[in-house]
Amino acid sequence: MRTVSVAIAAAAAFAAAGGGLIASHSPFRTADIVRLAIVTPAVAQTGDEAVYYRDPDGKPFYSPTPKKTADGRDYVAVSAADVNFDQKSAVTESASATPMDRKIKYYRNPMGLPDTSSIPKKDSMGMDYIPVYEGEDTDDGSVKLSPGKIQRTGVKSELAASRVIRTLVRAPGTIQLDERRVSVISMRSESWIQKVANITTGSKVTKGQPLMEVYSPSVASAAAEYIATITSTTTGGVVSYGRGSRQRLINLDVPDAAIVAMEKSRTVPITIDWSAPRDGIVLERNAIEGMRAQPGDVLFRVADVSVVWAIIDVAERDLGTLAVGQPVTVRARSFPGRQFSGTISVIYPQVNRETRTARVRIELLNPDLALLPDMYVDADIDIGSREPVLAIPESAILDTGSRQAVFIEKGQGRFEPRDVKLGHRGDGYAEIREGIIEGESVVVSANFLIDAESNLKAALKGFSSAGGQP
Repeated sequence: MRTVSVAIAAAAAFAAAGGGLIASHSPFRTADIVRLAIVTPAVAQTGDEAVYYRDPDGKPFYSPTPKKTADGRDYVAVSAADVNFDQKSAVTESASATPMDRKIKYYRNPMGLPDTSSIPKKDSMGMDYIPVYEGEDTDDGSVKLSPGKIQRTGVKSELAASRVIRTLVRAPGTIQLDERRVSVISMRSESWIQKVANITTGSKVTKGQPLMEVYSPSVASAAAEYIATITSTTTGGVVSYGRGSRQRLINLDVPDAAIVAMEKSRTVPITIDWSAPRDGIVLERNAIEGMRAQPGDVLFRVADVSVVWAIIDVAERDLGTLAVGQPVTVRARSFPGRQFSGTISVIYPQVNRETRTARVRIELLNPDLALLPDMYVDADIDIGSREPVLAIPESAILDTGSRQAVFIEKGQGRFEPRDVKLGHRGDGYAEIREGIIEGESVVVSANFLIDAESNLKAALKGFSSAGGQP
């Protein structure tokens, strides 16, 4: 019998001294501790022997038998004397926190079971029922905790205030060329490459810079016809009679500079200087002196990289917060500490089936040509409000999935649950769109323990109402 009573005292001490901590972290609850003590009478034969064992670091882990931690250390034995001391301390604190002039409404089961009584009584194990006073059981759903329990559980509060919430969508990506700024130099008729300029892959070129000298029988024939037309005494004149012949040269993609040179010299050149169509970087050079080029063969590929694209992969859940024109900050992994500014130009209308991401195109200025094709980048898209909004710490929110709630500190140890509607989240804060006004104090620490206390109170109250007891 002594073993059983000691175990019961241990359970009572845990329940009075913040049993919610055990319920939230321990592998067994208060009732389990009592049950373990009853089924293991050999553990405590005398008052000096251990009733149970606890974690040596003070963590809320307990065992009815000797046990070791993961790193091989023994659990600390807790004797009956220690249990009795904790029980007395908890009872003393409860008595000191309860005014003598308050009226008792009813008594609840000391083990947290849904059982109440209108008169003092003991449970089947001889433990006294706990009194519930007027004011502790209100109809507004609020919970009242003693100052000692608030201190033990570490309840902390913070005022709801206006803040600028910076919410970022982060996504990886790569640099790609602006496909509108890429030019291919190829021939439209059979040609021979007579000479290639001192230009290689990676060289910078400017618009109009000579790339190669080309001989083409079709170009030479069209040039001879054009010169003959504009120099004829009977059909002379470019405007009146040379328009068709000139158009033939244009159709053969002869550069404008070469056509103008023919008009000035009134002679047919043997070779034609082919020049760069835009400023940019030579991405590809296939032209070789003396080679024969067929129509459509790519001889040079030149790209303007002063403006590039960052193609990033954004998670499907974030697509609803993005819009064309939003500013974006891009960081290249090759340039730590440097940022490139751009805007969203296209959100591709397709989601990757495997990764559940969508591609987003960001247009970036690249004046110093630092960003290169296929370079890895990370993009930050600010989707938060630029104006201050009412916000609270995210730690204050109790999220069940279908609803979100917080506990409002009402003073004198009373806490009121309140449903809220949330907006943007970021920097550890959440926007409050409904449910709280500025200046109200919300619980930001140990709110799950208050929630457990609230659920216990609701269960007791429901059982009391069903049984017809106060």
